[in-house]
Amino acid sequence: MGFLRFLITSGIVLSAFFATAQSSVVVDKIIAKVDNYIVLKSDLERAYLDYLSRGEFRGSNARCTILEQLVVNKMLVAKAEIDSVMVDDMEVQSNLNRRMEYMISQIGSEEEIEKYYNKSLDQIKEDLFDDIKEQMVIQRMQGEITSGIKVSPAEVRRFFNRIPQDSLPFFSTEVRVAQIVKKPTPGVTQKEKVQKLMYEIRGRILKGESFADLARQYSEDPGSAARGGELPFYKRGDLAPEFEATAMTLKEGELSMPVETQFGYHLIELQQKRGNTFKSRHILISPKPSAEDVQGAREYLDSLRTVIQEDSLTFEAAAKEYSDDQATSSSGGFFVDDSESTRVSVETLDPTIFFTLDTMEVGTITRPLEFKQPDGSQAFRILYYKERVPPHQANLKQDYQKIAKATLQDKQNKIMSEWFEDARDKVYIEIDPEYNYCDLLED
Repeated sequence: MGFLRFLITSGIVLSAFFATAQSSVVVDKIIAKVDNYIVLKSDLERAYLDYLSRGEFRGSNARCTILEQLVVNKMLVAKAEIDSVMVDDMEVQSNLNRRMEYMISQIGSEEEIEKYYNKSLDQIKEDLFDDIKEQMVIQRMQGEITSGIKVSPAEVRRFFNRIPQDSLPFFSTEVRVAQIVKKPTPGVTQKEKVQKLMYEIRGRILKGESFADLARQYSEDPGSAARGGELPFYKRGDLAPEFEATAMTLKEGELSMPVETQFGYHLIELQQKRGNTFKSRHILISPKPSAEDVQGAREYLDSLRTVIQEDSLTFEAAAKEYSDDQATSSSGGFFVDDSESTRVSVETLDPTIFFTLDTMEVGTITRPLEFKQPDGSQAFRILYYKERVPPHQANLKQDYQKIAKATLQDKQNKIMSEWFEDARDKVYIEIDPEYNYCDLLED
């Protein structure tokens, strides 16, 4: 096999933890060493189960390929330590909090996660902390090694022409579809209701009621409510500016007035300061749109659609300027694939969008459609069906962006292989004899 067949990877990390959280215990042992870093048999088995759960197939040597990735990751971490390419613990904590908040929004509640894994959320975070830190170090090290690498049109053509005709990929039906999203925003009346409630809660705390109990009762922050509003240490830049500005001006133990951020209204109690970092707890309540607010969002999109259809504004320009969906607004509202192409396979589309396109003609724009966002909140969107590309074999004219992405990946892989050949003599690598059949150290 050998490391010359190098595979750039960010690691087989996080999902493997969840894929095997309740699986049987592997009799563990060290199967590889890279300087002071080790790969355990359980690491390999978790990664292999994750690979199987994703329906992939790499042939009979799949375990060897995965072990190779794990060893290369440890080598990147070891070399990052030598080169002082590190990640601050606060960055890791921030990344971990975002992941957990997203997971809670997908699964439904903190309690459901804790029940499934039979661990508290804090224990789950503690278990994941080192894995996520390693993943971030690997990504940063890879970025250092491959920074500034680009490909020219000539390189893309040469890469494509080297692919045997019978090996060219076949793409299923692809479409170019864009959206403009409008989220109903709470009006003045709804905000005033929440402000009034926040002042009432603040008064109850000042009269002696438990902050933690009131946070559990009222707070809508899924990551902290069950812990009585407790947040970990954060540094400047990690949280909403309004939250930080207020927290950093409080004295320890002091309770703020209601503070508005993009997430809603907060009551903040500062618990501890350490230089530019601080620890706090909060109660968050978000105003909810009224029926009038919801109707206003629908009418706004309907009016915007009319302006676009009258050629006063292009759909792409309107999406960049007015869409509330950050994931698509920067691309003019268009959904993009992994190669950043605005032509996406119909198989990857949300089923609701897929079936809507079935009722549309190319070039048309829908009326406002109600849908649920990933966090479960209500929103509206208009869809623009710009193009349909029938199934076809890959070619430079239709698939340049995809081929350019593959060319860049190939070039990065070669740079990484060269880096490995230079770096392998600078770190100690040992593979357990049981895995000699993988030939990991062969050139």
